[in-house]
Amino acid sequence: MANLSLLSPRYRVLLAGLFSQLLCVGVARFAYTPLLPVMQQQTWLSDADGGWLAALNYAGYMFGALTAASINNIRLKDTLYRLTLLLAVLSTAGMALVDSFWLWASMRFMAGFSSSGAMLLASGLILHWLIQHRQRGELGIHFAGLGLGILLAALAVELMLRLTLAWQAQWWGFALLAAALLVPAWGWLPRPAKSTERSGGSHQQQVSPPSRIFMRLMLAAYFCAGYGYVISATFIVAIVEREPLLAGAGNWTFALVGLAAAPAVMLWDLVARWIGYLGALISAMALQVVGIVLPALTDSLAGVLASAVLYGGTFLGCVSLVLTMAGRLYPQSPARLMGRMTLAYGAAQVIAPALTGMLAEASGHYDTGLWLAGGFVALGAVLLAWLRRVDRTAQRLDAEAKVAV
Repeated sequence: MANLSLLSPRYRVLLAGLFSQLLCVGVARFAYTPLLPVMQQQTWLSDADGGWLAALNYAGYMFGALTAASINNIRLKDTLYRLTLLLAVLSTAGMALVDSFWLWASMRFMAGFSSSGAMLLASGLILHWLIQHRQRGELGIHFAGLGLGILLAALAVELMLRLTLAWQAQWWGFALLAAALLVPAWGWLPRPAKSTERSGGSHQQQVSPPSRIFMRLMLAAYFCAGYGYVISATFIVAIVEREPLLAGAGNWTFALVGLAAAPAVMLWDLVARWIGYLGALISAMALQVVGIVLPALTDSLAGVLASAVLYGGTFLGCVSLVLTMAGRLYPQSPARLMGRMTLAYGAAQVIAPALTGMLAEASGHYDTGLWLAGGFVALGAVLLAWLRRVDRTAQRLDAEAKVAV
């Protein structure tokens, strides 16, 4: 059937989102994780410097989220999306230009800004196109690109290491890959027609906004989730490579994270239909705690691989569940709540890598940072469990998830 073809307009649009994730998140953001130990070995980059560069990346993401949330015009959002695609290519190439902390800092900030294009702008533009063309508003393929991007980054670095390429040559390799990914990410997403954001139905306007206690507890819990996410996302390859018995397994561990993350959105959507959005989010965060702290408990390969699967299979599920809840709470303008949630998530991602890098430089290991990250995620799960008990908004969301088709 024609409508099942990958060349149909629906799948071209969804694949444009997937390629934007591969470019802006997989390459521009996550190439840094497997390349961090390589750069530390071949340059002067310390644990603390590596943490600060990661923090600046997330500061760029927060700035991008603020910018995206402040724009109401759909065509202007599309223009900004295309700008972020170009910035992803330029910031990747810029990492190879010179051995300078401040250049690297500016490139990581720019890369963080570009990743907001794939995570926030692209998802909104794709939903807009799907709704306009009376298609089901599902983003599983789009968000699968994030996990596949992690897998791509890990395998690319492993291949280039086998070719004995230096760190600069590896960044140039990623720049060429980014330029190739730019073509479908740009060309397969059509420019939107005139804005229709004000034309929501009356039933949308009658949806009551979330309560104050919901917002306060949800923002605090999502901050905790962001703290836990960023530690493994930034340092997992360096953590594994620092263990003598696991040297050489870092990139494969990171690849496993991406492989586990790719189907996570669809799997957690199914879990939410069974136990509700809050129940699914609590479960995902509880499993993520185990995944985060396992490398601090054991240096066995089995333990590290289990950590990769648990972490990869949960962090993206947390993000997708929260964004889905935002869409249900504000169906006419989901960017409003998405922006506030993203700021809470992003604030933790600015603080956590810098602190963890300094702790690792002082102690010689990442164990303290891992335990701290696990503690934050556990606290977030407790806050969500409390929220689920006391707030009617949370109860309504859980009820809606269980009856979703």
